[in-house]
Amino acid sequence: MPETASPQPDHAPTKGDKKAAPPKPATTKPDDDVVGKAYDGRIMRRLAGYLAPYKLQTGVSAAAILLKAFTDIAGPFLLAVTIDTYLAPEAGKQHWLTHFLSRTPLTGVTEIALLYLAALSITFGLEFVQTYLMQWTGQKIMFDLRSQIFRHIQRMHIAFFDRNPVGRLVTRVTSDVDALNDMFTSGVLAIFEDICSLSFIIVVMLSMSWPLALLTISVIPGIAYATHLFRKHVRDSYRRQRAATAKINSFTQEYVSGMSVVQLFNREKRAFRDFSAVNLENKEAWTDAIFAYALYYPVVEFLASIAIALVIWRGGIAVLGATQHTWLSHHLYVTASGASAYSLFGNIVTLGTLIAFIRYAQRFFYPIQDLSDKFNILQAAMAAAERIFKLIDTVPDIPAPAKIIPGDHSGRIEFRNVWFTYQQLTTDQEAALQQIRRENASSQIRHSERSAAESKNPEAAHLTSTAQTLSTSNPNTQQPTTNNSPADHPLLRDIEWILRGVSFTIEPDHTAAIVGHTGAGKTTITALMMRFYDVQSGTVLVDGVDVREQDVHALRLRFGIVLQDSFLFTGTIAKNIRLGTESITDEQVERAAEEVNVADYIRSLPEGFNTPVIERGATLSTGQKQLISFARALAHRPGILILDEATSSVDTETELRVESALARMITGRTSVLIAHRLSTVQRADTILVMHKGQLREQGSHQQLLAHRGLYYKLYQLQYKDQELAALTATGSPATA
Repeated sequence: MPETASPQPDHAPTKGDKKAAPPKPATTKPDDDVVGKAYDGRIMRRLAGYLAPYKLQTGVSAAAILLKAFTDIAGPFLLAVTIDTYLAPEAGKQHWLTHFLSRTPLTGVTEIALLYLAALSITFGLEFVQTYLMQWTGQKIMFDLRSQIFRHIQRMHIAFFDRNPVGRLVTRVTSDVDALNDMFTSGVLAIFEDICSLSFIIVVMLSMSWPLALLTISVIPGIAYATHLFRKHVRDSYRRQRAATAKINSFTQEYVSGMSVVQLFNREKRAFRDFSAVNLENKEAWTDAIFAYALYYPVVEFLASIAIALVIWRGGIAVLGATQHTWLSHHLYVTASGASAYSLFGNIVTLGTLIAFIRYAQRFFYPIQDLSDKFNILQAAMAAAERIFKLIDTVPDIPAPAKIIPGDHSGRIEFRNVWFTYQQLTTDQEAALQQIRRENASSQIRHSERSAAESKNPEAAHLTSTAQTLSTSNPNTQQPTTNNSPADHPLLRDIEWILRGVSFTIEPDHTAAIVGHTGAGKTTITALMMRFYDVQSGTVLVDGVDVREQDVHALRLRFGIVLQDSFLFTGTIAKNIRLGTESITDEQVERAAEEVNVADYIRSLPEGFNTPVIERGATLSTGQKQLISFARALAHRPGILILDEATSSVDTETELRVESALARMITGRTSVLIAHRLSTVQRADTILVMHKGQLREQGSHQQLLAHRGLYYKLYQLQYKDQELAALTATGSPATA
């Protein structure tokens, strides 16, 4: 796990207590492989909740679909009426609409044409209403869902982003939400439309000639089998497409963010090969799906053509009155012209009926093909919804307190026997830690009772105070504690503890410097202060209150932080300093820039404080971004200031600018400095020396040098050359 707790978007630590692993192709997590059912009632009920605010629009769309399905069947029926009434009239065969039409053929045909035009107009109008309302509703749902996902992601703890690649989260907000939009706009209601169309067509065909209707649907078993094979093949292809898309997103985000490293080490060819492998997976998945579609639709068309051919064959025979096919008929009718017309179980098959039936048979197979396609949309939406709801249902590891206790705004920071690890603990390990916490709480209660008893005995209290003074006067030791150590428990011995029983206090308006080798736990300490993570054992107090009992938003408002790798957002310099806090005026922005000696540079730019900043501030130097970050921290007037290696990556001129402003920055507030530069460390009121997760020494610069412990060794290795160089430049004698 990275030591740094800086909220970088890609969460690839560039400076921390652990060496970052080299970039590798993104791997697919199980949630990318979720296939999903074609219909999941539990998920569908939950998705229906997003439709609730727009139930009026949805209801109107459903009604429009129902009416449209009814008007769609009017065309072939009107064609049959035209043929049977005016073009090729048959004796004994009258449609109900004939009674409302003119007996004059020319007038009657004109009336039917007007009716057909009216039906088409109504169909087009209903289709417009349905399409517009559902597309509008789909966009509203996408807006609501994306807002909910992004809001939830913002509430997640930092450890969540350590475990989840940014590319996967981007896929949830983009591709998965798009899949749900397809379901709402082209899925559920389209399936409803296809079912309505099929139902109306079947009813009309059965009423016209149910034997011909049976001939039409006789190919349905073959289509059903072909659809089953198609869905099975496309289901696997879609699963691989979604997994490959997530890989591409993660891989592209990672390598684009680290493009400078890729180019520096000439890894372009290797990166391209890795990307080509991921891209090939996506291409192959789509190729397989294309093959399935290319095979499925011709098969359905072929079977539909067979059904239509059967209708033409048997229906044509019935119209012509072929006596050898008497199995189709129980009655023989004689027309006015003397020609015979065989009925199909009592219903006369006229030319108009046959032509209309062929038209209905052609339309009958369109919804079937569409249903197969909509099945895949529905299945993809179910899988996307399952992944989205899995993200939304993820509970942050940083729970809100049941009762919020505000701090006293004193700026006091205290660590009490803090144990912390980035590892995910098992249930048994959590139970063991809870037992240790209970035992430690009981020990603290006994200690408090003993202290209360000693307060009644002045002599005993004086002896206790003297012993505590002697123990804390030695900078090489921490105050003794009677707490049980998690490292002594059998289930907790193998855990890689980042902090081990760390206890210290930083008084209000004091400056503390934290030093130590990489991996000692320096940045973790600052992350725990702001409650980016919760400790496994012990207590972290800020402003006199446990951070777990404070409102997280209010707690973090108390802090201002400047990291070694400054992050700037797309916008302007002023917006990056203000960072969305509208209460910060333009005058305060400029004053903060003045205090860190960057205002002159900003004003020299063509647009001053309104100069555009592109992503990550790529057009600015490291020093310029760092100074803007200093101004950002000061503009928010924090009660506690954290500088995490804030001057280690700047040039000499920038460092001089920062050094001259640093004294003003730390005045009047509690400050925590993580630094390797002696000039920064020396000005601290107290220095915390970390080593392998433990606080080994604590004291001022001169005290720690006099003790000749771990800090003295660090001074000899890292700081002495810096001090000698500074003294030589100033001509002052060495004092160390």
